Amino acid sequence: MATTLAPSPTVTGGSFLLNEAEPAAVFTPEDFSDEQRQIADTAAEFAANEVLPAAEDIEAKHFDVTRELLKKAGDLGLMAVDIPEEYGGLAMDKVTSAIIADRMSVLASFSVAFSAHVGIGTLPIVWYGTGAQKEKYLPRLASGEWIAAYALSEASSGSDAMNIRARAVLDGDHYVLNGEKMWITNAGFADLYTVFAKIADPDDPDPAKAKMSAFLIERTTPGLTIGAEEHKLGIRGSSTCPLILNDCRIPVENLLGEAGKGHHIAFNILNIGRFKLGAACVGGSRTSLANAIHYAKERKAFGKPISEFGLIQQKISDSATRIYVGESMAYRTVGMIDAALAGAEGAKEIQKRIEEYAVECSILKVWGSEMLDAIVDHTVQIYAGYGYVEEYPAERAYRDSRINRIFEGTNEINRLIITGFLMKRAMTGQLPLLGAIKQLMEELMSPPSFSGDDGTDDPLAREAQMLANAKKLALFAAGAASQKYMNALAEQQEVMAALADIIMEVYAFDSALVRARKLAAANSSQAGLAGAMTRLYAASAFHIIEAAARQVLAAVAEGDMLRTQLAIFRRLVKHEPADTISLSRTIAQAAIDKGRYPL
Repeated sequence: MATTLAPSPTVTGGSFLLNEAEPAAVFTPEDFSDEQRQIADTAAEFAANEVLPAAEDIEAKHFDVTRELLKKAGDLGLMAVDIPEEYGGLAMDKVTSAIIADRMSVLASFSVAFSAHVGIGTLPIVWYGTGAQKEKYLPRLASGEWIAAYALSEASSGSDAMNIRARAVLDGDHYVLNGEKMWITNAGFADLYTVFAKIADPDDPDPAKAKMSAFLIERTTPGLTIGAEEHKLGIRGSSTCPLILNDCRIPVENLLGEAGKGHHIAFNILNIGRFKLGAACVGGSRTSLANAIHYAKERKAFGKPISEFGLIQQKISDSATRIYVGESMAYRTVGMIDAALAGAEGAKEIQKRIEEYAVECSILKVWGSEMLDAIVDHTVQIYAGYGYVEEYPAERAYRDSRINRIFEGTNEINRLIITGFLMKRAMTGQLPLLGAIKQLMEELMSPPSFSGDDGTDDPLAREAQMLANAKKLALFAAGAASQKYMNALAEQQEVMAALADIIMEVYAFDSALVRARKLAAANSSQAGLAGAMTRLYAASAFHIIEAAARQVLAAVAEGDMLRTQLAIFRRLVKHEPADTISLSRTIAQAAIDKGRYPL
């Protein structure tokens, strides 16, 4: 039975740059229903009691153990969250799906296998499968009887997915596939593969006319060969193999979706993968922080636990703060998606409504993966020499984290998506960005008005003003870059990436602030700590925004124009600094006292 969320208005994707969020309308972890909390506990207990004790076998590539654990997860319903009820699923909302991805992420090798199955492995059939395909495959996938994999990448086409070389030719009532797929998660033990190839006309060999399509291929299909396991830097316990297609004959009824429309399947599935990856990075970060705190409390130097040292506490507080911001962004985004999906019927309508938040999904993927990298790095440093040794958890987490900046489209590609998608929506009028930029430019060319202490006792008033100015900086930098390059902006990748950094930090800052204010409005006992984390993160976010905006302005202007723009820039970045040392100590002590992430 689907979980029911509190009613929430549909929010336009990307509007966080233009509007002030209303705390009551933003979904946060504090809004989880009783059912969602119960599912979170079930997933967390399964991960702690079943997955972690099997870590050694999983890391040793004992895939029978991994499959057994996936089957147990299926028995608990954790594999069925996104599958319709009529096919053995639970048909739950996306918040619940993200919660499971979050809580299952205690061991990356298993988390990768699980996520590949329930996400990119299963969702293509949920969204694009025929009734017969769903009836045949989804009950087996929901229960964990069968495991799924997704085969898009090739040696010559990673981020450039449309450049795949695998070919399919229609031969009577079969398609004949030839080609090779690379880096396929779960390939070594999966039962069903969603494989992408271009349908070619045997009478017209022009590759440009071949149409990208998707096919469902069972493991035992003649002509399908599973290559050798890759030996990887991290996620060593996950299965990663190539697939070789050599005159592989697929019944025509195993074409997934429409012929020539495979790119819709590939790209729409990625938005789900990206927000789930962001949630999984939050879960992995919590585990890493708990390990770091446990070690810091046990390890003594100069006669006392190293958890009492200020520089260790800085790493703990930075980690806890990043997790707070990450989960604030993740559940805000998924909450918006669930609100938008209310009443949606049919795969096309569902995908259209999810695509509304493509920018936010890409932000979660990039920001979340870089957050996890920072936290596992802090953990290794806290463990010091032991952090470099395999028998301690810091070393494995450090290696495992690195893949997330490549998964689901590299962070470089996603940075271009963030800026490019927003600018495209602005040009088509879907987001009133251009009007906001024009209005801002007129405002900034006017004499500055005083915007200091407003006389309120709002403890986050300074941060609210910083955020307002950060949004203005984002619009100002985007406007200056658009004016300089116009339609050629997409070719200026360094400028696009710098703008993406500004946009990401605005969304992170905004999400942290609105959650802290929501907790304060509810008189929550956690409001003070959330406020401290928001103030600490504001200092970091504003530093990144300031540096990126300066980089953009220097690239797009010179001479008198640059001097004029820098004068405006200095007006917007002016603010009174927070006492980040005191904030850091407060946050660190709360985390140390609890022995984990403190919220």
